[in-house]
Amino acid sequence: MARSGSSASAPADAELLLPRPPGVIRRFWARHPLFTDIVVALIGLAIALTTAGPVGTDNADPGAPFHIVSMVIAIAAAASLMLRRRWPLLPYALAILLQLVMLAYPSAAGSPLLILSTYAVAVYASSRLCWIAYGAGMGAIALVGGFEVLLGAVDFLGALNALLSAAVVALVGALVGINIGNRKRYLEAVIDRSRQLVVERDQQAQLAAAAERARIAREMHDVVSHSLTVIVALSEGAAATADPERARGAMEAAATTAREALTEMRTMLGVLRDGDAEAPLAPLAPVSPYDVVASAQRAGYPATLVVTGSADLPDTAQYAVGRIVQEGVTNAMRHAPSATVIRVRIDHGEDASTVTIRNDRATPSTAPGGFGLRGIAERVAHIGGTLSAGPDGAGGWELTATIPSGTTETRLNPDSEETT
Repeated sequence: MARSGSSASAPADAELLLPRPPGVIRRFWARHPLFTDIVVALIGLAIALTTAGPVGTDNADPGAPFHIVSMVIAIAAAASLMLRRRWPLLPYALAILLQLVMLAYPSAAGSPLLILSTYAVAVYASSRLCWIAYGAGMGAIALVGGFEVLLGAVDFLGALNALLSAAVVALVGALVGINIGNRKRYLEAVIDRSRQLVVERDQQAQLAAAAERARIAREMHDVVSHSLTVIVALSEGAAATADPERARGAMEAAATTAREALTEMRTMLGVLRDGDAEAPLAPLAPVSPYDVVASAQRAGYPATLVVTGSADLPDTAQYAVGRIVQEGVTNAMRHAPSATVIRVRIDHGEDASTVTIRNDRATPSTAPGGFGLRGIAERVAHIGGTLSAGPDGAGGWELTATIPSGTTETRLNPDSEETT
């Protein structure tokens, strides 16, 4: 577990503020694992040399071959302690093998190595594997001891003594190792989880910042794009006409549009400065589709609005409807300057409200897509609606958005129709 967490990020470890391990000696062992392994292997080798028994010098002595074999296995078991972190079962298997060889001379000769190897399995593998290895090892000793008793190689009491000695000593190593190993694994899991939480916190902060930037960009686009499009159209109309009164009226309309945009911009920035996460999606006042169409009409565009039914939509949905109308009309003014009709229709049904914007004489654009349709798609997706936009097949453009109405307790004049 610790390896996966440590690879997450170095700054994550710096922010964990973990306490120092207690004890100077324990910190030294933790900083020098190779030296620790060498010391443990040397201790195991000393135990092997003193407990495996001296090698007999008399070749006729039947005990000499067993002493030689036990000495070799003991040295191998001691050396294998260097690998106990990676392959903890290897020293345990050699310690059990040493116990089996020493059954010919019942004693606790291999018991100290059995403690170290059983402890290593519990700490560096798992508690479950330790108990499995313990049962398998004791079973092997009991099976070989019983077989030798049947052959008459050893007496029953000697074999039983060897089995009980190995079982008790291995049990001590297992219990101590399981206690320390479980604590070690628990601390590794806690530290790993802490690292993950630090990384997830940073990722959530980055996602939140990106989402906030996207919301601000969407609001700025909706306010600036529509207002500037209307102002440009009014200014061009004022410059193109020779009638001073019409030019003055167009410039007054442009100034009114600019002031409205400035007021809306100040309101939006004030809401964003307050730090409310929902402010960009639910502003103080919804955009009125009537005002949007009226501003397009003042700019000289043939925009009309039809509203059927009536729905008590939430503020977020009302605001989305206004922005959809605003962006659709703005796109028609920008990409279809010679349009003869810009129809906006809002149908409020029992379950959903549908906004449809159609215009003719759409000019094909080779420029990359802007932020308008993307912003509309984000708004509609936020409230669980659907959006479709594209050519209508007759040289025009059609945008349709469906917005769930939600649960409303009252609906006024469901069959009424208003036309602007």
